Amino acid sequence: AAILADGSLVTWGDPDSGGDSSEVQDQLKGVQQIQATDKAFAAILADGSLVTWGDPDSGGDSSEVQDQLKGVQQIQATDKAFAAILAD
Repeated sequence: AAILADGSLVTWGDPDSGGDSSEVQDQLKGVQQIQATDKAFAAILADGSLVTWGDPDSGGDSSEVQDQLKGVQQIQATDKAFAAILAD
């Protein structure tokens, strides 16, 4: 994955491992930072929100905690999970 100068993101590679970000591409604006697990990506956006995609079993589905992911300052990854440091 690569963050472009305009804050957009380009991904490539195995679609099952996060290489296809088309389902979230419209959300990937103002990307500040990305992290990866074995098969998923997480991106912090300029507004402090977080977007994830890839294998749900490797952190690619953050829908269960999405309402808590506000003011994200940093993310860390293990093989199959993400942790977010929030502003508060």
